[in-house]
Amino acid sequence: MKEVGLLNRELARFISQQGHQDLLMVVDAGFAIHKDLDVIDLSLSINVPTVLQVLAVLKDYYSVEKMIIAHETKNISPTLFNGIKNSFGPNVEVELVKHHILKIKSKDVKVVIRTGDFTAYGNVILVSGAGDRWYLEKGV
Repeated sequence: MKEVGLLNRELARFISQQGHQDLLMVVDAGFAIHKDLDVIDLSLSINVPTVLQVLAVLKDYYSVEKMIIAHETKNISPTLFNGIKNSFGPNVEVELVKHHILKIKSKDVKVVIRTGDFTAYGNVILVSGAGDRWYLEKGV
């Protein structure tokens, strides 16, 4: 029986299937998820878990080179925006797009993780990339 690390078997499976520049999305409780996408629904009740709680766990198991976040998140939920922006460290690129563009881009993700978060515009697309675990003989 697995007792350490990432315990959710679906989440562990989808993360292990991610390659460089694959997309994974973490969304709030109200995001309209396209019917053809794989969904890991972690929502238990209002704000359980939150987007930031899920990102805090993901950072230990998933390398991210870029985050795609809606302008509306920054403007309407700035505390959440700053939390998302800082969740994977200062070297991760942040791309801001309109919310309707984020919805269109969401159709290209490999998996959506739905949270119980009730913070408006609490959605982020994570672009997987090489993390600091990779050995580089020479700098790029």
